[in-house]
Amino acid sequence: MSAPVAGSEARRYPARPWLAVSAAIFRDGRVLLVRRAREPARGTWTLPGGGVELGETLLEAVRREVAEETGLAIDPIGIAGHRDVIVHDGKGRVERHFVVLAFAARSASGEPVLDAELDAFGWHDPAALDALSTTDGLAAIVVAAEGMIG
Repeated sequence: MSAPVAGSEARRYPARPWLAVSAAIFRDGRVLLVRRAREPARGTWTLPGGGVELGETLLEAVRREVAEETGLAIDPIGIAGHRDVIVHDGKGRVERHFVVLAFAARSASGEPVLDAELDAFGWHDPAALDALSTTDGLAAIVVAAEGMIG
């Protein structure tokens, strides 16, 4: 699941956790993974997503974030799981804290066109994720999402 970076300076050393969404998007039995081009998690394969904006529902947020990052339209099915992303600095202070709700989704239309936060994408066999450097907990989210997709 994506560790959000949009507005990253404003989200460093937060007073509270930030809410974010991501999507395990399936097409023809494969899941879309994207590779982060920036810190945090640069070079890591993850799910597209990002922060929920004020006044936005979770479904609106996941559709918007996926469209912004990949250009894809999706059909979210439901929440497949969650991930707590908590990063401490060298002094032990919480530098970043996100709660990411990961959706299972089907690809509705389009081909991925990546934004500046990402440098690669691929449609991957869910059974082969162990061979990739992924964000923590990604494989479990993908398995849960695949079960929801059917």
